Amino acid sequence: MNETMVCAVGRVATQPVYREMASGPSARFRLAVTARYWDREKNAWTDGHTNFFTVWANRQLATNTAASLTVGEPVIVQGRLKVRTDVREGQSWTSADLDAVAIGHDLAWGTSAFRRGGKQETAAAPTAPEPNWETPPDDSEAHSDPSAQRQPEPAAVT
Repeated sequence: MNETMVCAVGRVATQPVYREMASGPSARFRLAVTARYWDREKNAWTDGHTNFFTVWANRQLATNTAASLTVGEPVIVQGRLKVRTDVREGQSWTSADLDAVAIGHDLAWGTSAFRRGGKQETAAAPTAPEPNWETPPDDSEAHSDPSAQRQPEPAAVT
């Protein structure tokens, strides 16, 4: 089947809207993609035209999208491009939608902490607790008392 797969790099323009549908979870948000170019006359980077896409996510991707994204965050979206044209009340309009296959934070702009979703675990997966990968402090008291070890702090997403 011929589908137009695209990869769009931009920023979350609207807060994701999450809905429980008969077919399963669904989420949507607007993605702003602004072209940037080097303006030789100004000797500086300049913003070009901004394109807006409605991004649609389904099933587990919808759940994770609603829990992970907020307005202004840089993201990368891969999905099927769907361009629709319609006439309403005498006005013709066109919309560009992305049926998302994958969504992630753009790590060129900051850090992100990954956490597995509850439905991602399988029965064959071990149920042992996650090991503490934090390097213990150098003082000898912390080595003898396990409760004195620091707990890892979650990474901030910028």
